[in-house]
Amino acid sequence: LERGPLIRALLIELFASEHVLLLTMHHIVSDGWSLGVLVRELSRLYGTYRAGERDREPELAIQYADYALWQRGWMEGDHLLRQGEYWKERLKGAPGLLELPLDKARPAQQEYAGAYVEVKLDEGLTRGLRKLSRDHGTTLYMTLLAGWGLLLSRLCGQPEVVIGSPVANRGRAEIEPLIGFFVNTLAMRVAVGEGQRVSELLGHVRETTIAAQHHQDIPFEQVVELLQPARSLSHTPLFQAVFTWQNAAEGALELAGLQMKPLGAEFSRMAKFDVTLSLQESGECIEGGILYATGLFNPSTIERYAGYFRRLLEGMVADDTQRVDRLPMLSGAEREQLLYGWNATEVEYPD
Repeated sequence: LERGPLIRALLIELFASEHVLLLTMHHIVSDGWSLGVLVRELSRLYGTYRAGERDREPELAIQYADYALWQRGWMEGDHLLRQGEYWKERLKGAPGLLELPLDKARPAQQEYAGAYVEVKLDEGLTRGLRKLSRDHGTTLYMTLLAGWGLLLSRLCGQPEVVIGSPVANRGRAEIEPLIGFFVNTLAMRVAVGEGQRVSELLGHVRETTIAAQHHQDIPFEQVVELLQPARSLSHTPLFQAVFTWQNAAEGALELAGLQMKPLGAEFSRMAKFDVTLSLQESGECIEGGILYATGLFNPSTIERYAGYFRRLLEGMVADDTQRVDRLPMLSGAEREQLLYGWNATEVEYPD
């Protein structure tokens, strides 16, 4: 970090007309939102210099150093204290470990190897989720978070689950065009009560989300320091499941005179948590996937979980007055196996 560079580029010439461009940025100076800014600026600057023109974009009104100085100022005052007290009260007594049924024993020290299972919600379900959100004053993020919390609660048999959720943390228009590390992580405590209706779960998640976003300024690592949870090398503190809603404008790299496409290589995946659900709107559908720790789960298990998630959402859309513990989760084949296949106990025995 002292020597740098914190961003570097490498151009590999495969043939005279084919190249690979690699851009590497250290996470300390960039986040997911920053990538969209970088791509847009790179596309603009390439076109400008290719045409032999000067870049006439005005200087940024503020730089990341200005934001850092401003942030340090309020973090030393009452604002930080109030935010810290909120999280101490909000997470007091929350379960420290999500007891999901694992395929493999949790190792003594966390392993970070991961794999990915795709999730796609079709147009019909996406339309239903949008309508459900409008009817209950929630965003799609809140509705999907409610479904994810419900699934995790059902799988682990816990009435409360804590889900990590990253936020862009760019609450001022002046910092939206900056490349830098602004993102923060919120610990969302979702309670799935006995006899709770779909509408009640949505209302609870809406209130939880709004309150959490009003207290999003304090860095997550300071929340951990304040709460002093029991620490273990085998899992992350406070939460082991994450929900990410990708709604930042990514932008497409378009360089004049060139045909561009992603490299398409299968890069190794790192799973920092047990399970991470990441979704975004893509046209008329919602799609994404579940990144999971391969040291804990088999691929078939996560594929089943993806199916459970989809069916729970379908149940929420079909009847928002239904009790959440009555929403169907199993497929027809699984239900048949559970109720009848494993109960086919007839045996022949001699008279």
